[in-house]
Amino acid sequence: AAGLSSDLLERAADVQIKEGRKLILVPRETPLSLIHLRNLTALAEAGVRIVPAIPAWYHNPQSIEDLVDFVVARALDGFDIDCVPLTRWKEDTAIAQE
Repeated sequence: AAGLSSDLLERAADVQIKEGRKLILVPRETPLSLIHLRNLTALAEAGVRIVPAIPAWYHNPQSIEDLVDFVVARALDGFDIDCVPLTRWKEDTAIAQE
């Protein structure tokens, strides 16, 4: 968020932002401090997609692997990659359950 790159990974992210390419950030720290939140906001304003490593429960996970798969699937969705076996939410499913 500050435009500094101290290693190859940070430099690659910096170039993605500079070139207007897709960049997905998966923060894992918790709780987030005000500094974290401000930096994440600056990155989102620069076009970075923020995908917190927070699994959902609506797909009824049965294992830790299911929880991990959910977060990975959400991150890969930003690149239009659908390679994680995950039951997707469907509008007609929600209506049928009401």
